[in-house]
Amino acid sequence: MTTHDTDLSTPASTPTAPAPPPSGIERNGINPVPDAERRGTPRELFAIWFSWNVSILGISYGIYVFGLGLSVWQAIVAGVLGYAVSAALVGVLAVGGPRTGLPTLTQTRFAFGFQANKFPTLFAYISNVGWKITIITLASTTGASLFARLWPGAFAEADGGPTTTGIVVWFVAVLAVTLTVAVFGHQLILKVEKWIAWVTAAMTLVFLIMILPHIHWSALGTAPDGTLLQFVGGMIMAMTMVGLGFLNYGGDFARYLPRSTRARGVIGWTAGGITLPVAVLLVVGVLLVGSNPELGAAAAKYPIAALTTLLPLWFFLPFSLVIVVSLVAAAITGIYSSGLALLALGAPFSRAGTTAINTVVISAGAFYLLFVSDSFLATFQAFLALVAVLMGTMGGIQLLDFIRQRRLGWNVTMALPPSGGGRNVRWTALVSLVAASIVGLGTVTSGDPNIARVVGFLLTDEAAKGVIGQANLGVVIAMVTGAAIYAVLTFVLKIDDGRRVAA
Repeated sequence: MTTHDTDLSTPASTPTAPAPPPSGIERNGINPVPDAERRGTPRELFAIWFSWNVSILGISYGIYVFGLGLSVWQAIVAGVLGYAVSAALVGVLAVGGPRTGLPTLTQTRFAFGFQANKFPTLFAYISNVGWKITIITLASTTGASLFARLWPGAFAEADGGPTTTGIVVWFVAVLAVTLTVAVFGHQLILKVEKWIAWVTAAMTLVFLIMILPHIHWSALGTAPDGTLLQFVGGMIMAMTMVGLGFLNYGGDFARYLPRSTRARGVIGWTAGGITLPVAVLLVVGVLLVGSNPELGAAAAKYPIAALTTLLPLWFFLPFSLVIVVSLVAAAITGIYSSGLALLALGAPFSRAGTTAINTVVISAGAFYLLFVSDSFLATFQAFLALVAVLMGTMGGIQLLDFIRQRRLGWNVTMALPPSGGGRNVRWTALVSLVAASIVGLGTVTSGDPNIARVVGFLLTDEAAKGVIGQANLGVVIAMVTGAAIYAVLTFVLKIDDGRRVAA
């Protein structure tokens, strides 16, 4: 284990000529990336975020927004605005990467303190790993379904579904590729995600062209306009489905950029890479459900199965592979970030070691979902959705704390324990996080009957069944509440670490 892997003692150093790109496994963990190893331009961030978000699942997101009771044009505008705003917030947090050289969940120690930061980081880790489990599960079943269609004698059950053998083959293949790229780290991820972005973009464009004939253009104006509250609900639903889930990972991929990189470049390329693919897919989803309700309803429930059946066999085969590749792209970046999160929790391993550990954990979870209990999936995903309340609140506090961090010169000693110049707990941030999360959990709902018992306790029955409950506005309510409490304590009352400080 090197000092780079778990130690923050590596100095920020004075700028020097960039070293040549490293070959082999990345050595940097949660330490500040030395200036000599900084390189690249913000443009490189686009491919990472684009390949992470270009997925056929994005079509179902548009269907969900439309389902709040909006007209076609309202659903498109609300969804795109929601994506753009939340993606811009991810871009702002990503600026902390080049300024400090730290991953985001290590930089949040600036706001919360060395020990207190472990509380939100634990939930961020659970959320990341949990969604990667579902992604690898989906990639494995999609690949196995392709084999079942190509070679039904060997890989299809009597009902046409994939055999266990086919699922296992794809499960192993997906894991092998994901682990290899994630372990080698940042430089290989940049190269792989760039190619994935080009391939998936081209194939998705062809797919969309083939889907367009299934849109009944004459029926698009039949849905009435929704209310202002429904429109705002559509925006917030879009924010929670995409951007807010990435708040804690923006800096992970921007920290190798030179310290002097302009903030607008980091924000623009990050936000663009997130927003462009999901916005295009949302528009298609809205047009589908707005003109062809039966197809839209099927795509909302089973997007891959409902939409790929519309394709001719000659295109279905390569496009199914592209779906798997896009899911693997998301898994690669997710496992890489979850490894950094585990280091931020204090795991005494190298970055490559934590990546391997996360792969084992994710493999076990995906194996359980695939081969033991598929009925557990809905409850599991409902739980992960609730974690977004705490993650959004954490992101809001960190965004606001950027004001203080900038005033203090992005001093990386703030991420150290007290012996190194940092703090164990900053109560202003922790109190804000806990209070706002309680408000958030009280204003969200869940379709899972078990989880529904412990959430929504601040909502009336009417509100729970209306836009507030359906769109889970509580996620953004918690985010704004946490930031507001923290702003009052830190910038108005000027309380820091439990005591009043001078202006």
